[in-house]
Amino acid sequence: MITLVRTISTRSVLYVKETVDRSRVPTINDEDLEEMFVKGHGPGGSAVNTTSNCVVLKHIPTGIVIKCHSSRWLDVNRKTARELLITKLDNMINGSMSVENQMKSLEEKKHSSSERKKRKLRELKEKWKEREKLK
Repeated sequence: MITLVRTISTRSVLYVKETVDRSRVPTINDEDLEEMFVKGHGPGGSAVNTTSNCVVLKHIPTGIVIKCHSSRWLDVNRKTARELLITKLDNMINGSMSVENQMKSLEEKKHSSSERKKRKLRELKEKWKEREKLK
């Protein structure tokens, strides 16, 4: 749950609770997955070339394939691959109501509020300069 705080003025603060709906996130059954371990690539020298710690995860019902080699540890790569698969399925099934898109929209609201405050401050500064005849 994410809680955003918005300031109305310098004296009062309005608490607006905006949460991310995680109830629509799909669950994955192990029977629906095909998991393979392959040799990795990239930096790491001979250690990467000799160990099969890269995880290739295929979701059979949708055909989505995830390849994860973000760590040298197999367990970490398995966990990361499953998280990536859940995120990709959530985006595909829920579209604009996916957790990732909800987080993006909250960030955009926060950013636009910040920009609005900056613009207002610039305008006030310009008015003050004109009033004081500093320009």
